[in-house]
Amino acid sequence: MGSFAEFASTLERVRSTSGKNEKVRILSEYLRGLDEDDAERATRFATGRASQKGSSEETQTGYSTIVDVIEDITGLSPRDISQVYVKYGDLGRAAEEVIPAKKEMTLFHEDLTLGAVSKTFDEMMQSKGKGSTLVKRGHLKSMLLRASPVEAKYLIKILTKEMRIGLVEGLVVEAIAAAYGLNMEAVRDADLLLGDVGLVARQARAGKLSEVKLELMRPTNFMLAEPMQTPEEIATYYQRQLYAEVKYDGVRAQLHKKRGEVRIFSRRLEDITASFPEIAAAAKRFGDDVLLDGEIVPFRDGRPLTFQMLQRRLRRIEGFEEAQANSPVRYFVFDLLMLDGVELYRRPLRERRELLGRVAEGTGFSLAEMSPAETAEEIARLFRASRSEGYEGLVVKDPESPYTPGRRGKWWVKLKEELDTLDVVIVGAELGHGKRAGRLSDYTFAVRDGAAFRVIGKAYSGLTDAEIEEMAVKIKAATIHDDGYYRTVDPELVIEVAFDSIQKSARHDSGFALRFPRIKSIRNDKTPEQVDTLERVRELYESQKVRSEP
Repeated sequence: MGSFAEFASTLERVRSTSGKNEKVRILSEYLRGLDEDDAERATRFATGRASQKGSSEETQTGYSTIVDVIEDITGLSPRDISQVYVKYGDLGRAAEEVIPAKKEMTLFHEDLTLGAVSKTFDEMMQSKGKGSTLVKRGHLKSMLLRASPVEAKYLIKILTKEMRIGLVEGLVVEAIAAAYGLNMEAVRDADLLLGDVGLVARQARAGKLSEVKLELMRPTNFMLAEPMQTPEEIATYYQRQLYAEVKYDGVRAQLHKKRGEVRIFSRRLEDITASFPEIAAAAKRFGDDVLLDGEIVPFRDGRPLTFQMLQRRLRRIEGFEEAQANSPVRYFVFDLLMLDGVELYRRPLRERRELLGRVAEGTGFSLAEMSPAETAEEIARLFRASRSEGYEGLVVKDPESPYTPGRRGKWWVKLKEELDTLDVVIVGAELGHGKRAGRLSDYTFAVRDGAAFRVIGKAYSGLTDAEIEEMAVKIKAATIHDDGYYRTVDPELVIEVAFDSIQKSARHDSGFALRFPRIKSIRNDKTPEQVDTLERVRELYESQKVRSEP
């Protein structure tokens, strides 16, 4: 059985090289020596996952639990560990540095293997309810006591899903193709269809890649839409009749029904069935086994509600009856990928849509609103109608389009608009994650309320690397208080942010929060006195067709 030390050593070599081809070569050579079971485990672990995508189980091991175990093993204080963490912005690398100081050792040393680590992760996932945290801590402590510093680093990177070694899933897929001498496109297609790189590696290692197909109760990747800016651009590009479908503001959801069982998966291929039991119950009315694509939308009295209403459902902080009363939902269905064991995703959308209409009849599920459109004027009219009903806009689809899992292209395009932009002032900055780990790239911002400034959100996208460096210099100069990870700064740096909507929020002292804020520009030409006001925020909130109410 493959050793975890060899796996960790391989990833260290991957991390230490910047060349993508060299990363692929190192990993492919390693995979070549593994059997099917270990090839599945190693590739999944390499992407920072402890379990298969679509699994209803997760280890649910948070930062605090991991830090507690490291403290227990090393005898270091929380402050000591925090200082090391701030240096790297990566808990795995922090563990690698402090683990040599561990004060405990196992009585009988036993090397970690990929299989043993996978089994321990499974046992952590199965631990639920009262006392589960202690059980998980025990399992993690047992592994870390047996681990070398570099093994400890990668155990924690997997648990936190923060690999950060420049090995994105696409490169793992390339390594699988190289390891087993397979066509790259065939492996990539299998990855998009299976939705889990570990399963791809298993099939590839076994020489069964050609047998990959859709399977009920196992999620596949979602087809994506390409953005276009105007109705004129869409009409000019296609020059033929299209399907214009309402773009709902909800949770994209894939529904699988097989005999008496139903499972619902999110766009991240996570099992969210428990968050929407009424949808799962209603899906049992389908007389056929189906695989559907659609959108779960907060909905009451014939009107959509704000997306914020879904958040409590997804976090499962209410019981079913309470959630159903406070945040009712409707599942709008717009595609049919599989029917009674027959794959339909390669067929034209017009055929899939016709079959969907028949299958959904009498189930109580709503078909997504769709109208034919060809000219810019027709698309614009349907877009305005969608917005007036409180929806985001339109998704325009080619009737001849196949369903292409995980791919973004112009078979489907989306047309939406930002609500507005606001000029705001930065009042705080923190260290980023991933490629921006250790850099001040996440900004808390505020609007003016008389002589005070009220926080309304946080943004971390929109700036180039050069702009982030420029802002970091200014933020350090404006720092009032430095907590290491977070800096409170004088309100003097102005940025313009775009956003999709405004919600009521108890999290910020403004009472509001921007949804999907992104930085549009740095406004060096404006002073803090010229930023937008809380009154302006209230006006924009009131102007929305859909508003969140407390």
